[in-house]
Amino acid sequence: MKILFVDTVHPYLEEKLTEKGFDISHFTSFDREKFISIAGNYDGFIIRSKFMLDKNMLDHCKQLKFIARAGAGMENIDVSYAQKLGIECFNSPEGNRDAVGEQAIGMLLMLLNHLKKADIEVRQGVWIRAENRGHELMGKTIGLIGYGNTGSKFAKKLSGFECEILVYDKYKGEIKDPFVKNVKMEEIFEKADILSLHIPLTEETYYLVNEDFISKFKKPIYMINTSRGKNLNTSDLVKALQSKKVLGACLDVLEYESDSFEHMNIAKMPEPIQYLLKADNVIITPHIAGWTHESNYKMSYHLAEKILAKFS
Repeated sequence: MKILFVDTVHPYLEEKLTEKGFDISHFTSFDREKFISIAGNYDGFIIRSKFMLDKNMLDHCKQLKFIARAGAGMENIDVSYAQKLGIECFNSPEGNRDAVGEQAIGMLLMLLNHLKKADIEVRQGVWIRAENRGHELMGKTIGLIGYGNTGSKFAKKLSGFECEILVYDKYKGEIKDPFVKNVKMEEIFEKADILSLHIPLTEETYYLVNEDFISKFKKPIYMINTSRGKNLNTSDLVKALQSKKVLGACLDVLEYESDSFEHMNIAKMPEPIQYLLKADNVIITPHIAGWTHESNYKMSYHLAEKILAKFS
């Protein structure tokens, strides 16, 4: 089988496929038309987020048997159309779930304890203690939307902090993990101090968190988004921060990211993102929650297992 690596991934995957006799090539260009011109020559693609593999693209892939994405989200692949063509679609959410769970906790602790603000102040020779008094996680109620790979790992890591963890996932049955409570969304609206998103980006979840959604919370909340930027309406988040309906936010993803997640032009960003960038009660990172050295390897490992189980 001829395999085209469209994006860079941990070398384990190429080494393992080569060892098993696969013929490996690399596509280093960002030229979509050039990619289309050669796509029909390959049996498999290894991708991250360089191109949208939409219907038009897939129609040129006459001998394609699988697409393997190093990561969890599949929104850059028309999965239903690929499946109609008999193309297997693999992803590797097992590879980065621990990384996402750990970063979500790290960002939350940073926010609740004013670590970003206090660190900057001390480096400037400013020693302020009372105003930087933080809040403990113990005793807080944390609502999770989504209980797949990252949601369940985040909950497990949170369990040692002695907080109440409420989970809403409309596609899961009964959740038996002893450290969480499976609830309806109304209970999260009623009790949550902190909300964390662990959902894919679909038509259903696009702007799921908006002004109307936020208004349903009984208490002011803290917000965590390590899923996709467009799960959350940024303008509505800013309004909620200004009104103190949202007390602070941890954002590893932004709705203004490029499709490849690799860059953003701050100077051209609209007013809401400019507000977030200046806010002391907002922690922002460049879509790196699932991108540790360990997860880089594990994503390749799990893809290799899935590809070889089907095609070796």
